[in-house]
Amino acid sequence: MAELEPQVGAAQAARWQVEGDLSAAGAVRLRFAGSWRLQDRLPAAASVYEQLAARAGVRKVVLQADQLSNWDSGLLTFLVRLRKLIAEAGLEIDLSGLPAGVQRLLQLATAVPERAGARRGVTRDNILARIGKASQGYAKGSVDVIRFLGEVTLAFGRMLRGRARFRAGDLFLIMQEVGAQALPIISLISFLVGVILAFMGAIQLTQFGAQIFVANLVGIGMAREMAAMMVGIILAGRTGAAFAAQLGTMQVNEEIDALATLGFPPIEFLVLPRMLALVLMTPLLCIYANLMGILGGALIGVTVLDLPPITYLQQTEGAIRLTDFAGGLIKSAVYGAVVAIVGCLRGLQCGRSSAAVGVATTSAVVTSIVFIIVSMAILTVVYNVLGI
Repeated sequence: MAELEPQVGAAQAARWQVEGDLSAAGAVRLRFAGSWRLQDRLPAAASVYEQLAARAGVRKVVLQADQLSNWDSGLLTFLVRLRKLIAEAGLEIDLSGLPAGVQRLLQLATAVPERAGARRGVTRDNILARIGKASQGYAKGSVDVIRFLGEVTLAFGRMLRGRARFRAGDLFLIMQEVGAQALPIISLISFLVGVILAFMGAIQLTQFGAQIFVANLVGIGMAREMAAMMVGIILAGRTGAAFAAQLGTMQVNEEIDALATLGFPPIEFLVLPRMLALVLMTPLLCIYANLMGILGGALIGVTVLDLPPITYLQQTEGAIRLTDFAGGLIKSAVYGAVVAIVGCLRGLQCGRSSAAVGVATTSAVVTSIVFIIVSMAILTVVYNVLGI
């Protein structure tokens, strides 16, 4: 007799034993007792089968469950595996000693045989296949981007002709969301960037007695590069992610399909007002970021470097040219367009699940920041060539 030892303090643990069946030659009885549930300590079917196969001359296995107290799908899973092992060994099995419910479920589980090839196998492509699939994915993504840009351009042309279909109220609401509601975070980040630039310049310029040129460093740095870049990155994480999440959720709920069915082009009704709002508000946010950055530098110049406020202001005014401001505003408008295009594109490309919304949001933020940096590099080279 072989029996699984029960757990300590668990009188109703799953137990089994193998005993000879005196009523038939070559038959053994497998008796089940205790509780056979998923949360109980269930034996492995292979170990039980080894005890059955260890007996010489076994031709038939009789299952008996007269001492069974509780059972669930854990017992059924065990019996399916054990029955398969017994059948592969060419032995006969008798299920009449099992509860009626167990017998019916076992018959249902084996009523339809498993279709060949239905079980999904784990395959791993070689390196060339993975490179090829990745290249195909990038090519398809490039085609989707070009198609989306073409549709946006056509929608913008229809808007100039007064034929675009979107609500003006939506445009003003989105302008408020991406503009006025972003002022607190823009104020904090821009002010701190100005402080950091002033500290960095003060450490070096103080060695030469040129503290006054901290105003030049902060003013030109904020006007030409830092204000536009920080506004673009902040909007990528704040607004671009919001656009992707909004459109992605609408994609999951099939609201975009409903709009197309009703005759409202999604590009005009959803994408165009978001792009216009972001392109219009980003330069205004850039001007505000310039002001906050210069104030941050002035704080360091006045309190740390002991510069008179009027002197600092005059030095800043003399250092910054109108072309510096204009160049930063153009960059900010480009960054706003990049954030809007990427956020809306990822939202429209979103899948039909809640997990896909998170993926689209993450992709929108990462892609926006990458293209902002790429755009900044390209525009910097162009400005240098043009002498701006």
